[in-house]
Amino acid sequence: MARRVGIFDTLGYYEYDDADALANRLTSPVEEILLSFSLKVDVQAPAYVVEPPEKGTAATMMTSRLKKARYRYRSFNPTEDSRLSAVDAIRQVAASAGVLVMLEQEQTKDWAAVHNLRALFVAGLADGMGKPLLILCPDGYDAPLDVRDEVKLYRHPDDITEHVAALVLELTDHLQQVEPPIGKVATSLQLLSFGDPTAENEMTTLGTYYMQTDQFGRALRGEVNQVVGRKGSGKTALFLQLRDRLRADKRNVMVDLKPEGYQLIKLKEDLLSYLTEGTRQHLITAFWEYLLLLEVAYKVLEKDRIIHKHNHELYEYYIDLEATYKVENFSVEGDFSERLLMLSNRIATEYRARFGDETNTKLTADDVTSLIYSHDLRSLREKLSNYLHTKQAVWILFDNLDKGWNTGGVDEIDAIVLRCLVDAGRKIERDMTKRDHIFHCIIFIRNDVYELLMKSSADYGKDMRAVLDWTDADMLREMLRLRLVSGIEDIATDVSFEQVWRDICISHYRGEESAAYMIERSLMRPRNLLKIFAHSKGFASNLSHTKIEESDIEKGLRAYSQDLLIELDHELNDVFPEVPNLLYSFLDAPSEVSAAQLREIILVGGAPDDKVDNVLSYLLYYGVIGLLTDGGVQYIFDVNYDSKMLNLRATRQGENARYVINPAFWPALGIATV
Repeated sequence: MARRVGIFDTLGYYEYDDADALANRLTSPVEEILLSFSLKVDVQAPAYVVEPPEKGTAATMMTSRLKKARYRYRSFNPTEDSRLSAVDAIRQVAASAGVLVMLEQEQTKDWAAVHNLRALFVAGLADGMGKPLLILCPDGYDAPLDVRDEVKLYRHPDDITEHVAALVLELTDHLQQVEPPIGKVATSLQLLSFGDPTAENEMTTLGTYYMQTDQFGRALRGEVNQVVGRKGSGKTALFLQLRDRLRADKRNVMVDLKPEGYQLIKLKEDLLSYLTEGTRQHLITAFWEYLLLLEVAYKVLEKDRIIHKHNHELYEYYIDLEATYKVENFSVEGDFSERLLMLSNRIATEYRARFGDETNTKLTADDVTSLIYSHDLRSLREKLSNYLHTKQAVWILFDNLDKGWNTGGVDEIDAIVLRCLVDAGRKIERDMTKRDHIFHCIIFIRNDVYELLMKSSADYGKDMRAVLDWTDADMLREMLRLRLVSGIEDIATDVSFEQVWRDICISHYRGEESAAYMIERSLMRPRNLLKIFAHSKGFASNLSHTKIEESDIEKGLRAYSQDLLIELDHELNDVFPEVPNLLYSFLDAPSEVSAAQLREIILVGGAPDDKVDNVLSYLLYYGVIGLLTDGGVQYIFDVNYDSKMLNLRATRQGENARYVINPAFWPALGIATV
C-alpha cells in the first residue's frame, strides 16, 4: 500500500547496503535538514483539491461549487497521477489559500484506504501551515479520531454546497491577508520552479513556457477536428493554450467542455446498456448534438449577459435566444459537469418511467425526440444562428472523454459514444457553415483508444487529426529548457540547454549524459520527463544539495518507475482488460528475453493462448518492450510509432527474435540485467 500511496518513498531518504551500514547510520548524529519551500500563495489558482480515483456526485459537487465561486484550483487527480509525491503535496499546499479533501468509505471501495491516506496527509499539511481546510465526509463514516472534530458531514450532495461556501469565505479572508514572505532557502535549486507535470495544475503559468508545436498551429488555424495522443503527450496542455489564445479575441465564442466522467458512466449504466445498437447510435448522436448546441447557447448568453444591455445590435437577438433557451423544467445552474449530469439523469429517469428494465429496446425517432429534447430544437438552432452572426467564430473544444470509461476497460458502448460525438460535431459544423458561420469542433482523445475504437469505422482515416507523438529527443530538451529558463531569474531566454542544465544537474549519470538518460526512460512523453526531473529535484532539494547529484537521480528514477508501472498498467487495462495487472508479470524477469520466454511471461500473466500475439503487439505499441535488431534496440518511438514495422521485423526473426524490457520499468519490477 505504501508504494501505491506514493508519499513515503518520495520525501527523501538515505540508503544502506548491509547491517553494518545501517548500524552506522542509526548511531551517527542525526543531521537536522529542514525542508525548504516557497510560502508564496498562488493567487490565480488559490485552492488545492485531493480528488478521489472515482468521482461520484459528491466529488463532482465539491469541485463544481468551487468553480461556481469563481476560484480556480489545482488538484491531485489519480487518473492523471497514480501516486502522490510528498514533495509535490507540500509545494501545492504551501501555495494554497484553501485546501479541500474528501474521505471515502473504506468498506465499499477498494481504493478508499489509499485515497484517505493521501487526503489525511494533505489535511495535516494544511493544518500545520495554517491554511483554511475543508474535510468532507459522508454521514455515518467513522472518521479517524485526530480529525473527527474537524470533518464536515454530508447526507446529500447539496449539503456540500454549504460547506464549500463556508470554506470560500475563509479562503477569501486568507487571500486578503498580507502576503507572507518567501521562505528562506538554502540553494537556488530549491527556488527553481519549472511548472507541473499535470497541465491542469499550471493553467495560469503554462503560457510563459509552452512550446508551440506544428500540431498547435494546425489546431489554431482550424485545420483539424481531432487532437490525438497518448497519456502525457501534451493534449491537455494544447487544449489549454488553444482555449486561452482563442478566447483572448472577444469576438470569438469559446466553449471548452471537460466532463468529469461520472456523468457518462451513469448514462451508460442507467440507459444505454438497455438499447439495441442502432437505437444507441441514434440516441447518442442526438444527445451530443443537443448538448453541444445547448452549451454554445449557454456560453453566448453568459458571455454577453451585461454587454447586450448596452449594445442595440445584440439586444433583440439576445432576448430571443434567452427566451428560447430558458424553458420550463430545464436548469441552467452549475458548471458543465452538473448540467451534463442533470440532463443524463432526466433522460434516464424518463426512459425508466416509459420502458422499465427491458433490454434490447428499440426506440422510434419520436421516442428519441421526446426523451432527449426539452427545447424546440429547430427554434433553438435558428435563434442561435441569428445571434452568432454578431460573432467572429465559434470553437468547441471537448476533452476528458476517457474519464467516462469504466475501470474494466473500454467496451462497445464507449466506441459508439466516441463515434457519435465525432458525428455530432461534424453535423453541427456542416449546418453552421451552411449558415455562413465559422464553426470548429475539436475533440481531444487518447491515440491508442482512438485507433482501437475507430479503426472499424467507415470514416476512419477521413478525420483531420493532429497527432501528438514525440520522436525527437531534442524537442523534449527544448520543452524542458523553456520551463527551466522561465523559473530562473536574470537569465537570457535564448540560453542553451547545456548552459542551464550544468548549473542544475550533474552532467553524466552512469557514464551517460544525464539529460539523455532521463529522456530515454520517459517513453518520449513530456509528462514522464517532467516527473523524472521533479522526483530527482525533490530528493536533491530535501537533502539541501546545490545541484541534482547521482544519488538523487537514482532515487528519482526509482520513484518515477513505480509511478510509471501503475499508470501504464491502468492504461493497458483500458484497451486490454482481459489481462489485468499485465506488467506485473515481468516482475524479476531478465532485461532481455527470447520470443519463447516472452510468450511464457504473457501466459503466466493470465493471457488466453489465442491472445498472446495480441498482447505482445500491445507491449510493443506502448513501448514496454523493444525489439533487438542489428542496429540496436528499437522501441515504438524509434519507428515513428508505426507498430507494423516492429511486428513485421519480429515476424521475420521468428523464434530467434529477442526483446528488451524498457529500462524505465527496471527499478520497479526488479529487472535483472543480462
